[in-house]
Amino acid sequence: MSNGIRITMAICALAFITACAKKEEVVVVEETPVTTEPVYTGKYN
Repeated sequence: MSNGIRITMAICALAFITACAKKEEVVVVEETPVTTEPVYTGKYN
């Protein structure tokens, strides 16, 4: 085989292996900020 075909086959094999590799799921946890309850002052307590 010529070098061009070997390089092309190697790139295709590498792409196939990386595409079939097990992918890890990324879990994003959003923490809610701690807030204080509003203090009602005025006419309507």
